[in-house]
Amino acid sequence: MTETSPAILRVRDLRKNYRSGETTLEVLRGVDFDLAAGEFVSIVGQSGSGKSTLLHLMGLLDAADAGSIELDGTRIDGLSSARRDRLRNTCVGMVFQSYHLLPELDALENVLAPLMVRYGVLEWLRVRHQARDTARALLDRFGLGSRLRHKPRQLSGGEMQRVAIARALVTRPRVLLADEPTGNLDEATGAGILETLCELNHADGLSIVLVTHDAAVARRADRIVRLAAGRVDDAPQALDQSAHAGQAARRKAG
Repeated sequence: MTETSPAILRVRDLRKNYRSGETTLEVLRGVDFDLAAGEFVSIVGQSGSGKSTLLHLMGLLDAADAGSIELDGTRIDGLSSARRDRLRNTCVGMVFQSYHLLPELDALENVLAPLMVRYGVLEWLRVRHQARDTARALLDRFGLGSRLRHKPRQLSGGEMQRVAIARALVTRPRVLLADEPTGNLDEATGAGILETLCELNHADGLSIVLVTHDAAVARRADRIVRLAAGRVDDAPQALDQSAHAGQAARRKAG
């Protein structure tokens, strides 16, 4: 990511409310946020500050009440449900704290699931061999080449999260959104998952937004954005210059 990198994801005045009986809860109260191409941004804030809500809106899992979201300069808020599903399947990858793997499918089948959804039956028959090769290559990259036929219950938490990351990447998304991806893992396993995300950013130039409550995890990003009471708290917080320089050097070398 350089100073002149264009914004791949742009949010303006984003607002989201939820109603509970007669009460209206203002979760997002006018959020502005930009993600540059190839940038790694962490979003932090106290519980209830709107972190996950913002991520889910950007990932088209929910619709905002007001404001705009642009991907590559094209507005994507307000799309029909079918168009949101299509865009999420082609341009946005998501990783969750609880993995959300399908228990009846093995690791390879879980990674293939987004592609099976994308194609019709006849088209899938044409592309299935190439799709399987792509999925296997991703699982091999993440050290799971010997676990292809293992179902989620046979995998550790770290292995399940790497399967979930491979599933998010198999569609070749423009942006990866990760919601507390290390939250259910022990410190060592979480550190391994974070290294995987950093590698995807540094080596592959993947644009990443990561929600976390862990300050140490947040500091691995290029930039920290803090939410408070549904708004961005002051300006996005940059890392110290030595950390940023090290990340830039690694990305250039990659």
